Amino acid sequence: RFTHASTATKCDMTFSIFIPAGVSAPGIPVMYWLSGLTCTDENFCQKAGAFDAATKHQLAIVMPDTSPRGCKIEGEEDSWDFGTGAGFYVNATEPKWATNYRMFEYVSSELPALVQEHFGISAERKSISGHSMGGHGALVCALKNPGAYKCVSAFAPIANPTNCPWGHKAFAGYLGDNRDTWKAYDACELTKTYDGPKLDILVDQGTADGFLSSNGVDQLQPQALV
Repeated sequence: RFTHASTATKCDMTFSIFIPAGVSAPGIPVMYWLSGLTCTDENFCQKAGAFDAATKHQLAIVMPDTSPRGCKIEGEEDSWDFGTGAGFYVNATEPKWATNYRMFEYVSSELPALVQEHFGISAERKSISGHSMGGHGALVCALKNPGAYKCVSAFAPIANPTNCPWGHKAFAGYLGDNRDTWKAYDACELTKTYDGPKLDILVDQGTADGFLSSNGVDQLQPQALV
C-alpha cells in the first residue's frame, strides 16, 4: 500500500498493488480494479480473494482509492454517495470540485504511468475492471481510451448514470446542470460513438441485486447497455 502526492487530484492519494512472487519485470501484465461507493483501495484486497488466481496467472492488480480525501471542501463529507468515497471517476468541471476531483485523469493516466515507472507494470498488457460505481468507471475508462486496455469487466455497474438518481446527483454536482456534458461519462452514450479497436467487454449482473429495484428505482440499468 502506497501514498503519493497526486498531480491530478492535488492531494495525497493512496493505492494498493499486488505483484505475484516470481513475476518478471518490466512488462508485468496488470488488471486495474476500481471499487464502488464508500470503498477505499483496501476493500478488494481484503474481501475479493483474488490473489491466488492472480498468482496463478502471474497478473498484477492495482487498486486505487475511490476519491480524493481530506481536501476540506465544504460538503464532501455530507453524504455517502457524493464527495469522499464517491468520486465517480470523472474529471469535475464545477469550480468547487474541479481542482481535486479528477479521478478519471488519475486512474486512467497518472496512476498507470506511476506504477509502470516504479513497479515494472506493463503499459500495453493491461485490463480494467470494477464493481458498481467502479464498474461504471472501468467501462468509461476503456471506452474513452480506445486501445488502451485489452478488455474490460464490470460487475453490477452503474451502467447508465445519466438516467438514475446516483448519476444525477453526482454528475450535477461534479459536472453542472448541462446534461449534454454528462454523456462523456456514461457508458451507454460512449458505446454509441466508440470507433476504436474491438474491445472485449464483460458485464455481470446478479438478478437479486437490491439496487436493480431500490424503492422502485433501478440504479444500475444493465439492460441499457445491450
